[in-house]
Amino acid sequence: MSTNDPVNHPKHYTNHPSGVECIRITEHMSFNIGNAIKYLWRADEKGAPIQDLKKAAWYINREIARRERVQDSSTDTQGAA
Repeated sequence: MSTNDPVNHPKHYTNHPSGVECIRITEHMSFNIGNAIKYLWRADEKGAPIQDLKKAAWYINREIARRERVQDSSTDTQGAA
């Protein structure tokens, strides 16, 4: 896909060498993981790669914290039984 449609198919999401648009992959993921992938996907396409990599790391850290809370909550519930 080479046409740039800034609303429906932004160039920074459609320029991947695979020809796959980012949303085709991320729509099958959780919010945090999908957003991390989105920022990694476009890191070299919008002129601020370090900022996009930091945003990806932020979403990854948020997902880790969420999963740790779920895991801790599950462990607490199992220990009470």
